[in-house]
Amino acid sequence: MNAQASSSQALVRATVVGTALQLLMVVTGHFVTAIALWFGPLGMAVSLLAGYLAVQWGRPEGKGRAVGQGALAGGICAFLGIVVSWALGDVTAILLVFGTLSSAVIVGALSPGIHFDSDEY
Repeated sequence: MNAQASSSQALVRATVVGTALQLLMVVTGHFVTAIALWFGPLGMAVSLLAGYLAVQWGRPEGKGRAVGQGALAGGICAFLGIVVSWALGDVTAILLVFGTLSSAVIVGALSPGIHFDSDEY
């Protein structure tokens, strides 16, 4: 398997993990106000985790590709979580734009910089 295919599979896996956690958060928050009050920080943390996983699992070549990979994983899972939260009536539609963009931009910028070993990222 080539590096691009491996990186794409890592992106899909990381996005699925992030989306599952986002959905768990928004559905739980729909019924538990204490969770809903933390949608912003928790959602960003989940997006950051998804971006981190995409970069670590995929090992994209170069910092630019790593930023893109992290931004995609974090942004996609944020968007899907916000769509469900909006459908449940817990957030306004404008959050679809601002929440997704802030998750993608912040996560994209930060996820390649997080590392726990001596790798290049």
